[in-house]
Amino acid sequence: MPPLVKAAVLLMIAAFALYSSGVWAAFLTSRLRPWHAGLFWLGFLSDTAGTELMRRLAGGFHWTLHTATGAVALLLMLGHAVWATIVLVNRAEWRIRTFHRVSITVWAIWLIPFVSGLILGRRMGH
Repeated sequence: MPPLVKAAVLLMIAAFALYSSGVWAAFLTSRLRPWHAGLFWLGFLSDTAGTELMRRLAGGFHWTLHTATGAVALLLMLGHAVWATIVLVNRAEWRIRTFHRVSITVWAIWLIPFVSGLILGRRMGH
């Protein structure tokens, strides 16, 4: 496997591990904590870096369903991390206790391009 492909795959796996850990930890504790938001941000940054490497490998963006859902997922991840940060900074207790409800939905949407990327990668032999 070429080094650039390996780096992109590792970044996407890191994004999955970090983002999923933050989402599910917040869900299981029913309370948003700063370290959850930190994992959201690290997952977003890993996903963004991995996406950029994939873009370079593909020779630019080629608009497909995978690309479109990936763009939506990145925007949702960004909004999710920003919103978590705002909720924590404002110390809005009821939002801190209910934040996890939306997190699961954002995570589920994010899984669509993640899984389709795995499928596409296997088809391409990477």
